[in-house]
Amino acid sequence: MSDLIKHHVLKDADTEITVLSMGAAVKEWRVDGQNCVLGFADPESYRHNAHFLGAVVGRVANRTAQSTFDLDGTSWPLVPNDGPHHLHGGPGGLSQINWDLDAVSDREVILRHTSPHLDQGYPGEARIEVRMTLKEGALTWDMHVEVDQITPINLAQHLYFNLTGDADIRDHSLQISAQYITPTGADLIPTGDISPVDGTRYDFRKPQMLSEIDPDRAGYDLNFALDKTSGPNVVLSAPNGKELRLWTNRPGLQFYSGAGLSAQAPSSGVAHTPFAGLCLEAQDFPDALHQPSFGSILCRPDAPYHQRTTIDIRQT
Repeated sequence: MSDLIKHHVLKDADTEITVLSMGAAVKEWRVDGQNCVLGFADPESYRHNAHFLGAVVGRVANRTAQSTFDLDGTSWPLVPNDGPHHLHGGPGGLSQINWDLDAVSDREVILRHTSPHLDQGYPGEARIEVRMTLKEGALTWDMHVEVDQITPINLAQHLYFNLTGDADIRDHSLQISAQYITPTGADLIPTGDISPVDGTRYDFRKPQMLSEIDPDRAGYDLNFALDKTSGPNVVLSAPNGKELRLWTNRPGLQFYSGAGLSAQAPSSGVAHTPFAGLCLEAQDFPDALHQPSFGSILCRPDAPYHQRTTIDIRQT
């Protein structure tokens, strides 16, 4: 595989999206000329992407407690990169890989990578394909994984959205169709509970202005258990009239409001400071390998993994 970072621009009407081979990352997402995601000016910066900007993360997104899991009586140690825990596939996970990029057309790009046995500690070979398709201003990730033995898989896109280009996204309003969350301890590892949002600061069933629901700037970094709905799972609205809608076939969504961001050569003039962008990461539940009630994330040779997530950004 060449070490050269390739790129491809998807175009449809007023939307242009720049995709990189490094990390399968979305570098820019322009609607009517305005960039709506955080990114780096220099593609080479994505080789050292500490905050996972724009990337596809995995093999297992989010946190796995104590960087280990058991499978059929065998303990598999993973590479830690979040204190003692394993985060977003480890320090050499998918966000740090220069994928094979196939520029199919102005509206489609395919990225492929084969993760070998024991990559970051995971058992088995995983053949991963991410197909991004732009249609009528909406970008769809079709993420497929085939494996040669049972192994955990849980992918996520990790874009940081900022629909205004201003320094702070706390003037955005957010709606998440979720009646429950999976609360965590101070180390952001789930407790194993599935708790109702009713009466809490996590109730986004109706649109909530982030500055109003979080006046103390405590921030959010938590998984929401998505309701089954025919409409979008998430709606994000900005004061300039831009609106984001997200649909996914995954059961969970990590809402991270970007409190831990730090500056590094931004591409659009928006410094990567706390609350400069927020993540809406469609996923299976975090630390599911230690929480049977969260559902299995084990992928099998006869049951490949497939995630479909669609995000639409437009001027209302």
